[in-house]
Amino acid sequence: MGMGSDMYRQQILDHYKNPRNYGELEEPTFTHVGENPMCGDEIRMDVRLEDDGETIEYVAFKGDGCAISQASASMLSSELQGKTLEELQEMDRDDVVDMLGVDISPMRIKCAVLAEKVAQDGAEIYRGELEKEKTTTED
Repeated sequence: MGMGSDMYRQQILDHYKNPRNYGELEEPTFTHVGENPMCGDEIRMDVRLEDDGETIEYVAFKGDGCAISQASASMLSSELQGKTLEELQEMDRDDVVDMLGVDISPMRIKCAVLAEKVAQDGAEIYRGELEKEKTTTED
């Protein structure tokens, strides 16, 4: 691994220590929670949509867990703003790994994708396409 991966590791630590968009929205369009029981990660995502009901205006998150899960939620909360719910649904684990910028071991991939899965499930619940109280990476 070269200098580039060190830069990304620093970015992950920065997002973990100084999370962006951390907190709760006063009037979210939808809220959803999830956990990764293997690592103890928990994340709550609040999403506010623009008036069109499709475009993500703002995302906030709260949570507790390892640096990978919390940094991923922080980065994703910024990345999703301005995207549509359809673009959110089209995201996959490769998008999250690319966003993080480092190779993620198989043991840590569930930590990395937790926020994405919580946001995607929240959007499906909002659209009436899914009934689920809580997302878990064990699903």
